[in-house]
This record gives sequence, C-alpha cells and structure tokens, in this order.
Amino acid sequence: MRAYIYVGGAIEPSRITEHPKGDDLLIAADSGWHNAKRLSVTPRILLGDFDSIGKGELPDAEEILQVPAEKDRTDTQLAVDLALSRGADDIVIVGGLSGRLDHTLSNLAVLESLFLRGVHAVITDGRNRVRYIRNTGVLIPRGAYTYLSLIAVDEVVKGVSVDGCKYPLKNAKLRRDCQYTVSNELTGNCALVEVRRGGVLIVESSD
Repeated sequence: MRAYIYVGGAIEPSRITEHPKGDDLLIAADSGWHNAKRLSVTPRILLGDFDSIGKGELPDAEEILQVPAEKDRTDTQLAVDLALSRGADDIVIVGGLSGRLDHTLSNLAVLESLFLRGVHAVITDGRNRVRYIRNTGVLIPRGAYTYLSLIAVDEVVKGVSVDGCKYPLKNAKLRRDCQYTVSNELTGNCALVEVRRGGVLIVESSD
C-alpha cells in the first residue's frame, strides 16, 4: 500500500508529479494539511501537536490524532510510523525540504530508516525529489528535474556507477567529506545509479 504524508515547508505545487490514487493512505502532519489542500488533497488523517497548523478549529479530518508538544519524535516521524502501522510499504513525503535545517536533515534521515526496513520512499517539494539507496541500484527516469546528484551518507561509498548521464561514473569511490557528484544531468530517458557498498542520497533538482 502506498501512503502520502504531507508535511510543512514550502512546496511548488505545479512541479509535483506524485499524486495519490483512490486507495492510497493520506496523512497530514500538522501544517502539512495546508500543503495537501494546495494540491487539492484532503487527508484522511491529521496528526501532530498542532503547534504550526495555525490558530482556530482543527480541520474536519476523518481521524485526528493529537500528540504532546514535548516528545521524542517529530510529527513527520510519527506520521511515518503511523503509515507503517497501517500497512504502507511505499511512502511519498510531500514537503519537508525547506524551512528549518534541523527538520530537513531529520526528514532525509527518515529515508534511510525506511530503506533499511524494506520500504520504498521518496520525499519531494516539487523543486527537489530525494531517495536513499544502499548496496543496490535504481533506475531514475527522465522527468521534470534538470539535475541529478549523489550525496554520500557513509564516510566512504564504494563501487559507484552512473550510466545515462553527462558525467558517467564507473566503480568510483565517494567520500562524505568531499561531495563531488553534484549537478549531473540525464542524457537519455533514464539514468542507472548503482552502489556496491555504502549509502547515498539521490537528489533530483530543477533549475
């Protein structure tokens, strides 16, 4: 089952290509409700401590789950946990890549956590789309994004190959303290990214 989790932060609605279908699970984390409504989506579940959704009555969601403001997990992490508990094995997080840097980094870490649990996940705000892979490969189809970057998450990432891009790689080594695989560009209909050992964030970005 696919779940869409709408979180706070700036989004570019016209550039977002991920849209839910009728049987997808729709969750808003706090002010993510507003981002969902900007995309003409009405989440079934609203979750959070509601410190950022705004004053006044809460929206008329089918299910409202309020959590304490003082807690050990962010609203986004709690929404991900909820999606997993409802059976999701494919998660799209919309928002969460702008605003406070600590929240952005936390959200990117969620991608690694989900991958290690066998869950396919991406996070997008319309200007960027990010996924995490480790010791595997993935095809990246040409879409609305101009640039393709790999960000090493581990101290050393080995056996990195990139085909179908302006700057190909073959069995390269990446280091976390020297991020040089930035702003590549697709030359065909898709790019193949492979990693033999280690983890990377794959970031697609528009102009």
